[in-house]
Amino acid sequence: MPLNLPNILTWSRLFAVPVVMVALFLPGSSASWTALTVFILAALTDYLDGHLARSRGQLSPFGTFLDPVADKILVASVILALVALDRIDGWTLIAAFVITLREIVISGLREFLAGARRALPVSRLAKWKTAVQMVALGLLILGGHGDPLPNTQWLGEASLWLAAILSVITGLDYFRAHLGDVLNGPAAHPTKQDTAAE
Repeated sequence: MPLNLPNILTWSRLFAVPVVMVALFLPGSSASWTALTVFILAALTDYLDGHLARSRGQLSPFGTFLDPVADKILVASVILALVALDRIDGWTLIAAFVITLREIVISGLREFLAGARRALPVSRLAKWKTAVQMVALGLLILGGHGDPLPNTQWLGEASLWLAAILSVITGLDYFRAHLGDVLNGPAAHPTKQDTAAE
């Protein structure tokens, strides 16, 4: 397990999860702002760790494994907490379910392809999906507690629906590109992994 800056940033995203969770369940606007601040910093590491790993030539199998895992743990944990706090409720639960289901399915596809040393390249639209998803969760973390905008909750819900739509589109794109691999088995030929968020 190489201890370099990209991997340290990835680990920090995991360590941020319990901090965000505790802050979310504490009362008061200051706790919500603390949760939002830590969440934003953690989300930024999702971009920085992959960028630094590529620019510094520090890509590693461990980092390639840990980066998407840390991203999914952060997103899933925040979604579950927001559901428990009723900041995601009603019809918006469907959007949260779609996003979570997509993460699980794509993780399965990634694991399937990894068995034959095949990469799952990240599309530009998928990167936009991740950005919209993080913005949505950030807005919902505030959830009316000390928020600077009168429509923060509504904007968060609308953004979450947009992220859900992009999740479906990008998920179908991945499966369309690898349908032959899924049905017939992947041809074993190694390719470089992209460690950015999918």
